[in-house]
Amino acid sequence: MAEESFFINRVRSVGIALKGAILLVRTEGSIQIQAALVVIMTIAGFYFEISTTEWIMQVFAIGLVMGIEGVNTAVEKLSDFIQPEHDPRIGFIKDVSAGAVMIVSIAASVIGLLIYLPKIF
Repeated sequence: MAEESFFINRVRSVGIALKGAILLVRTEGSIQIQAALVVIMTIAGFYFEISTTEWIMQVFAIGLVMGIEGVNTAVEKLSDFIQPEHDPRIGFIKDVSAGAVMIVSIAASVIGLLIYLPKIF
């Protein structure tokens, strides 16, 4: 019985995580733009026949940016819930969270340039 409940709990956890990912894509403009970029980069990967290693780097970069963007969204929503009024301490937290998104976005952009610039030129 314990094994069954463990399995059922894992299935529920996956369902909750999937619900969260869908909510993120449905409600956040930045994620919607990134999802469109995922489609474009996937098409580019097939068009330029990137290597397995390049696919790994591209998928990792995309996943990292979208994952950190999701955490940033959660931090912003939680911050607004905790303190709906302007508070410089909450502003600091939100700025740091947004900065984390910027850092991984720059890294992902560099990865994209390293993969695609040699193929374009």
